[in-house]
Amino acid sequence: MTAAGPGSVPPVATAQPSLPREVYVLSVVGGCVMLGLGLVLPVLPVYAAAFGAGPTQIGALVALFALMRLAASPFCGRLGVRFGERRVLVAGLLLCSLSSALIAFAGSYGQLLVFRGLGGVGSVLFSVSALATLLAVAPPDRRGRAGAVFEAGFLLGGICGPALGGLLALVTLSAPFLAYAVLLLAAAVLTLAVLRTGRTSGAEPGREVVRLPVLLRERSYLVACLAALAQGWVLFGLRGALVPTVVVAWRHDVTWVGWAFTISALVQALLIMPAGRFVDRAGRRPAMIAGTGVAAAAITALVFADGYTWLVVLLSVYAAGSALLNAAPAALIGDVIAGRAGSGVAVFSMCTDVGAVVGPVVVGLVAERVSVPAAFGSGAALLVAAFAASWTLTTVRPTVRPTIRPTRRS
Repeated sequence: MTAAGPGSVPPVATAQPSLPREVYVLSVVGGCVMLGLGLVLPVLPVYAAAFGAGPTQIGALVALFALMRLAASPFCGRLGVRFGERRVLVAGLLLCSLSSALIAFAGSYGQLLVFRGLGGVGSVLFSVSALATLLAVAPPDRRGRAGAVFEAGFLLGGICGPALGGLLALVTLSAPFLAYAVLLLAAAVLTLAVLRTGRTSGAEPGREVVRLPVLLRERSYLVACLAALAQGWVLFGLRGALVPTVVVAWRHDVTWVGWAFTISALVQALLIMPAGRFVDRAGRRPAMIAGTGVAAAAITALVFADGYTWLVVLLSVYAAGSALLNAAPAALIGDVIAGRAGSGVAVFSMCTDVGAVVGPVVVGLVAERVSVPAAFGSGAALLVAAFAASWTLTTVRPTVRPTIRPTRRS
């Protein structure tokens, strides 16, 4: 605070808004993206089968999206620095929209592969740029809440999408893909019209872009990346690939899988905002410890689950831990990179994609050659490792000095 000069009125601290409006714009855009993904994901295997694709070809089509995300991730940080995050974000949305529209008019399985691969590239351009923008506009003491608002949009879109996709598919199998294309076009227009690029309240003054070799020596960054890897492994390997198999083996049909996922998603949606406040108020270290600890306990208990009710309960407990893990690691990344763009956000995103690509394959192999409990144990081991690593963090609770504005004399 500067001293008041002779004859002047003392400076007045102005109250800052809870969150910049860009955070809410990004949340709405993310909701549109996840709503669209929810529309097409349940329909994609059936749509591919209409072109004569068998189970292996359908699996390749689903995996290609994540593989293309992973392949394109290393370039996203540099593109954002060179062309600006908003431009890369919009380019990603438009590429995804084009991909979905082309899939709707595809004439062969080969075309489906090419068009789905384009969607993977667009997806990672959007997600990395959106997260980098979020960390740039969110003040350090509000990064947890900003991450929670951002993830809330994704959660709500993901909950609503599959049911709507099923209804659209009753009209024609291509309808969900056309609807997704339109949603993404609307999201791109919203981004161009409302999202500003000059707001960088989270980008700390005097801090330059942190280079990747420096980040890889930073403990907080590595712990956040480990948590992201564990999340990708559990969400896409255990939950996405293994849980449906287990439920069917218990002689339940696939609708029971949908109910289990919906209930756990609702739990996470209810807890995501309190989790964001906890990250900011209690600090990153307690939030990381609590999130990884609760998630690890739930997945470890799944090793011993022998019935559908316990499965739903434990997935809901995992969702509670996951709510914290949707906000705390991103806030840690924002603290380390000082809210500035660069390769740091892209590599963090890659860790989730590595878990999403490698997890289902390894989990499937372990389940086949060892046992299903051992497959659950692989995810539990990663979460336990992240839990142990979180204890090595120092308590971080960033604060921002209030903006000081001198008041003129009347």
